[in-house]
Amino acid sequence: MNIVIILGLIITFATGIPVLLQILKGHPRGLIILFFAEMWERFSYYGMRGILIFFLTQHFLFDDAMAGSTYGSYTSLVYLLPLVGGILADRYIGTRKAIAFGALLLVAGHGLMAFEGRPATETLTYGGQIYEISAEGRGADRDVNIVIDGQKYAFGPAEGGGIAVAGMPAASPLPATLAEGSYVMTQTRDMNGVNVFYLAVSLIIMGVGFLKPNISTIVGQLYPQGDPRRDSGFTLYYYGINLGAFWAAVLCGYLGQTVGWWAGFGLAGIGMALGWVVFMLGKPLLEGHGEPPNPAALKKPFLGPLNREWSIYLLGTLGVGLIWLLVQRNALVGSVLTAATVASLVFILYVIIKVCQTKAQRERMMLAVVLIFGSVVFFTLFEQAGTSLNLFADRNVDLSLTPTAFQLLGVTVGTPAQLAAAGIATPTGFWIDATITAAQTQSFNAGFILIFAPIMAALWAFLAKRNMDPNPVMKFGLGIIQVGLGFMVVVWGAGMADSAFQMPIMLLALLYLFHTLGELFLSPVGLSEITKLSMPSVVSFMMAVWFLASSIAQFVGGWIAGLAGTETVGGQVLDPGLALRTSLEIFEKLGWGGIAIGVFFILISFLIKSWSHGANDAGNHPATDATKV
Repeated sequence: MNIVIILGLIITFATGIPVLLQILKGHPRGLIILFFAEMWERFSYYGMRGILIFFLTQHFLFDDAMAGSTYGSYTSLVYLLPLVGGILADRYIGTRKAIAFGALLLVAGHGLMAFEGRPATETLTYGGQIYEISAEGRGADRDVNIVIDGQKYAFGPAEGGGIAVAGMPAASPLPATLAEGSYVMTQTRDMNGVNVFYLAVSLIIMGVGFLKPNISTIVGQLYPQGDPRRDSGFTLYYYGINLGAFWAAVLCGYLGQTVGWWAGFGLAGIGMALGWVVFMLGKPLLEGHGEPPNPAALKKPFLGPLNREWSIYLLGTLGVGLIWLLVQRNALVGSVLTAATVASLVFILYVIIKVCQTKAQRERMMLAVVLIFGSVVFFTLFEQAGTSLNLFADRNVDLSLTPTAFQLLGVTVGTPAQLAAAGIATPTGFWIDATITAAQTQSFNAGFILIFAPIMAALWAFLAKRNMDPNPVMKFGLGIIQVGLGFMVVVWGAGMADSAFQMPIMLLALLYLFHTLGELFLSPVGLSEITKLSMPSVVSFMMAVWFLASSIAQFVGGWIAGLAGTETVGGQVLDPGLALRTSLEIFEKLGWGGIAIGVFFILISFLIKSWSHGANDAGNHPATDATKV
């Protein structure tokens, strides 16, 4: 059995039982339904996210810049579309129906991701002759060679640039060293597979748009304003998110890189289907929350014989075609994102000036905007996990969890390669495979969440009872500092890289530990604060703007990932040494930038902490103005 799966089971049972007991003992019953529905939705999303960058670079043979921009377009739209879903839920169909419809679109999208199409091929043209690049396997098992006269030859970087081919006979038609610029690399892709991929991610984008802002909104509705259990409840809910993300990285990451891309993506689709089933069966426990604001108006005809509800479903489905065109054009996504950001800020300004009736309401909304800006900074750094950090793990991290194969209590432990090196035959019975794939390193973040989320939930509740809870801006500053420190861990540990330009996996784990602790200071707190600080009439919209901040971060993060990339051939990096230096240069800039901005947030927290006007205090409820805007 895979060692990561064994450790995952231990962590899940050790942390999951206390979490379940906390939910059942002191929280609304509806939280358990939202907990499991969101867990499966995140399983599907992170299952795809964990292997997507490898799928793009190794199956479609996109270079790092193109893969980063494609990933950035997809993930930024995933977090942009909640603006639409939030408004439609607020005004028309209600959050529960929006979640159910979004889940069905997600099931269809993740199901289509299981269709790979033919792998892309690559050729090298030199002196008018074309040579095939042979690429087999995935992840650490990928083997890339150049084919000359029917024979495969390994190659690497030439001194001063270009390609050096090893072991060629003197009479070879291709020289052993190809100077940079003397050859041309050409990729040929199965466009049916590419188009199906774009259709699949378009369905996922639209599905998340309807689902994501609204499920968090219902969590907030389960607690009355000022309820001291709210932050704790959101942190426990956040545990569910990361339980799904953890097992997605462990299982989908393992299957995708060892069995086939179809297996990893297909398992993610099954997870989403389970999430839809859980949510539909759990409707009675939601206590009537999330229903349409005007059920009668929803049933009136709107598009011919179709009522307003089914018209929204139809237009949402047709909108997938528009997203299909958009997701392939990164520059256009940037323009749309800019326009959405400006429009959202203008609308929020209108709410602050025209709708808010008291100073407390205005300053709460302004504080929410400050927190949203903080989340842009944090997630720009944090979301390097799916792109540059994932590729860094694949190319410049020694993924060995054990130095050599060994036996523990009669059980063999090691990777297949370590067993062979030690002269140990692969056991026919139970043994522990110490293999970890690069995609499985995505489980570090979620695994640390499982360990520390219950502790942080108890800590916030403990501090709140004693009026010692840090204000949200202070928490955000501390979170941003920690994500910056995470990058500095690998920068400061650069001297630990071996002769193959690979760094110890422990440094990557420590990076994710800092990122995780920063996330716990910021993300669940931010979700909770948006529901407390926002005007009740625009709470779903403000939740969507919170995800818009992540959309901006994803887009910028994809661009940064392109800067951290280096030349690849056949989906394999050509110069690991250059790849390591480039990554560390980018990580250092991100690290120091995060630390500086985090310090700034801590300083301003002393000036604007009063803007919450007791929104976090029990018995001090924000005005419940129901004005529709």
